[in-house]
Amino acid sequence: MAYGVNVNERRCAGRRLRIAVGIATAGRPAILLETIDYLAGLPNRPERIIVCVPDVDDAAGLGDRRDVELIVGSRGLTCQRNRILRAAVPDTDILIFLDDDFIPAANFISRMETVFARQPDVTIATGEVLADGIRGGGLTMSDALEIIETAGERAELVTDVYNAYGCNMVLRLSAVIEHGLTFDEQLPLYGWLEDVDFSRSIARCGRCVRVAGARGVHLGVKSGRQPGRRLGYSQVANPAHLVRKGTMSRARAIAQIGRNILANARGVLRDRSGDRRERLRGNMLALADLFMGRASPSRILEFTISSNHAMSSPSIAAKRR
Repeated sequence: MAYGVNVNERRCAGRRLRIAVGIATAGRPAILLETIDYLAGLPNRPERIIVCVPDVDDAAGLGDRRDVELIVGSRGLTCQRNRILRAAVPDTDILIFLDDDFIPAANFISRMETVFARQPDVTIATGEVLADGIRGGGLTMSDALEIIETAGERAELVTDVYNAYGCNMVLRLSAVIEHGLTFDEQLPLYGWLEDVDFSRSIARCGRCVRVAGARGVHLGVKSGRQPGRRLGYSQVANPAHLVRKGTMSRARAIAQIGRNILANARGVLRDRSGDRRERLRGNMLALADLFMGRASPSRILEFTISSNHAMSSPSIAAKRR
């Protein structure tokens, strides 16, 4: 992707970094509006809030707001994040990708700004997730605010990690521009493991870190999640795709696939979950396609969705864990 910006013209010594928040979302206008209202009310709110949706109805309540830049683009997390990347250039130094249900602490942005200003070798960072509702029944906004307030504050502690967590992923745009980096649009819809793929690509240019002290809560809102068979297929096909690209080692991919299959099998046995059963079927279908040499992340676009399943939301990042 050509961004049309000279990196040498983007030096930010002697001034504060220009920061934008980008949110790619679909099918969850209520939680999106709640999160936007929260971000807009922060004392150190970002200079720009950029939201990309596949349909205007996905951003109900935001159309007339001057504090939000609304983009309508093709459905899919990677496609929508690429639209946000293009919109952020050239007036942004640091782009913070948040899920529509990630609630950052009031000092999250300032903590990330400090790390990126002091450590120019950091190209991508992720914060400290105090609670992740995807691991249970989900959390509410009031839950998140209470958790953040109770946790208090701690100094920034920067440690190197393998990949950023997609629900809160902070990019140095000069590295993105210089190396022409984009999110892989061959990972369709919810873009399973897109955070790993992008993290390992940009990590070739600098450091990928976790910033303890830059805190937030992932609500794990259940509405708009992907139906099980598509997710199960992606749990196998997407790691294989990353191995072919060179952004995931074969050993790590095998371990990832094995954990996913085992978790789905246990879910079927323990709670007889129909969704877990569908995920397991998706796993088996992808394994068969791998054996036949025809596995592809885009195969999920061929799967029909029953009427009792909601359409996808790009804010699926938490299910990667």
